[in-house]
This record gives sequence, structure tokens and C-alpha cells, in this order.
Amino acid sequence: METTLEGAKEQNHDKIVKSLQELLEKNYDAEKGFRKALDNTKNNSLKNYLKHQAVKRNRFATELDFEIRNLNAKPKESGSATGSLHRAWIDLKSAIAGNDDEAILEECIRGDKASVKEYEEVLKEHKLHSKIEQVVTQQLNDIRKTLNEVKRLEDLKE
Repeated sequence: METTLEGAKEQNHDKIVKSLQELLEKNYDAEKGFRKALDNTKNNSLKNYLKHQAVKRNRFATELDFEIRNLNAKPKESGSATGSLHRAWIDLKSAIAGNDDEAILEECIRGDKASVKEYEEVLKEHKLHSKIEQVVTQQLNDIRKTLNEVKRLEDLKE
């Protein structure tokens, strides 16, 4: 028979896994979004930026996958429906704007700002194991750093 303490630990474990799964999905979505945006730009600086971000988000997903497995859970293998909608929005916005690099960059920034918010919520809402907290905090800091650095790309010229 399960004690109240064991039940609470299991419930907390499940909530942490769920939150990490959501971050994992967010990174799958971000990687696909950056790759999709890469297809819609002609500016070499922006292409390099988008490629680097896609690789970084793939690394984040790999790290989160590892931590989820360490919690004896099966990681999700793909992104969310919301991410598919966001990529469709990038397609639509690109078509309307004639593959306008600034519009593409704006969408990437918007996605990163949403990621920051989600990461902050996970850290605020859960008491994470130190290794998991370290991974999540480092990823959050990397995304924040990217947002700060991206200001120089906002005024791209062909």
C-alpha cells in the first residue's frame, strides 16, 4: 500500500516529467521553426543565425530527453500542434511579406520570448533535482543571451 508521502513524491515526479516533456516539445518546435525560417531567408547572416539556433535547440532537446529518461519516463518524440501552427504562421507571414527577413526574425524572437517564459515557469513551479535544475537554467540563460544578442540582427539589410 502506498503512503501519503510516496503518493506525493510520485505526483511531484509526474508533474516534473510533464513540465520537462513540455520543454522538450518546445525545443522540437523551435528547432523545426528555425529550420523552416532558414528556408525562407536569403540573407547569409540570418541564415547562419537560424542554423546555429536550430542546432542549439536540437542540443537542448537531447539534454532534456536524457533527463526525462533518467526520471524513468519515455520522452516525447515530436513537437506540438501549437508548434506546427507557429511554423504555418511563419510561412504565411513570409509569403505576405515576400520572405521579409525582419518579419522572419520577429517571429523567431517572439518564439524565444515564449520559451523564456515557459522555462521560468518550470523553474518557479518545481523543486527540481540539482542536475535537472542546472540543465534547465543553462538552457534558459542561453535563450536569454540569444535574445540580447539578436538586437544586432533586427536591422538586417540585404
